[in-house]
Amino acid sequence: MVLIVVGVVLDQWLKVWAVSTFREGEFQAFIGGFLSLGLIYNKGAAWGMLGGATLALAVLRLLVGLWITFSLLRGKYGDLWVPLGLIAAGALGNALDGFRLGKVVDPLMSHTLSSITQFLYKQDFPIFNLADVFVVSGVVLLVLRNLVRPAKEKHSSPAA
Repeated sequence: MVLIVVGVVLDQWLKVWAVSTFREGEFQAFIGGFLSLGLIYNKGAAWGMLGGATLALAVLRLLVGLWITFSLLRGKYGDLWVPLGLIAAGALGNALDGFRLGKVVDPLMSHTLSSITQFLYKQDFPIFNLADVFVVSGVVLLVLRNLVRPAKEKHSSPAA
């Protein structure tokens, strides 16, 4: 539960700070050529998909975040509390934006990742927020867990 609360607070703090610091479309270098801080609004989902469905997406994000949170509090999926907690924090953080602002605040831009996606796909890497980082990190941890877990089970099973 602490992970979820801290994640939502950090996400919302960065977004409030970005809105009070930058004009929309303005970015300043933060970590060399790797990361810039600034302000863009997104009225859709990832990469601007489903633009204009902000309220529906906010409701969906809220439901997902609350379902995961209550499932973890009831002791379900206890061994998955870190990845699921990250996903819940991200879903709830972006849901708050949708309800509060009618759009999601995206204050992070990675020039390094854009260089890679420009090379591969001829387009920039999407501008994002901490909630997005939390969701992606949680999903990556779930995938890694499922890739590693079967290998452990194979090695620990008794020989026939």
